[in-house]
Amino acid sequence: MKQWIAVSLFSLSLPTFAGPIGSDCTFKGKKMAGKVQFVNSFPDFKVQIVNSFPDLKVQQVSSFPSDCGKWQVVDSFPDFKVQIVNSFPDFKIQYVNSFPGVP
Repeated sequence: MKQWIAVSLFSLSLPTFAGPIGSDCTFKGKKMAGKVQFVNSFPDFKVQIVNSFPDLKVQQVSSFPSDCGKWQVVDSFPDFKVQIVNSFPDFKIQYVNSFPGVP
């Protein structure tokens, strides 16, 4: 009985891993849906494009980018700016054709 209590208390003290994208589809207070502009400098976020284990699955759309993971690429008036990097990203994305969002 004492061992079970000790194991239970120990497991409660372990941190649970959560990715950088919140369950509400936000990163640093910004919703990860909307109009995005890809830039080479002064980004809001740095992302790395991966084929597996993404933090966010992204679907590029031409209109109505209101759902989590739906991005519309624009040249002006973006909701946020993104820079593509190969190392040290803020989070990782994977392009998908369906079911965007937090995996």
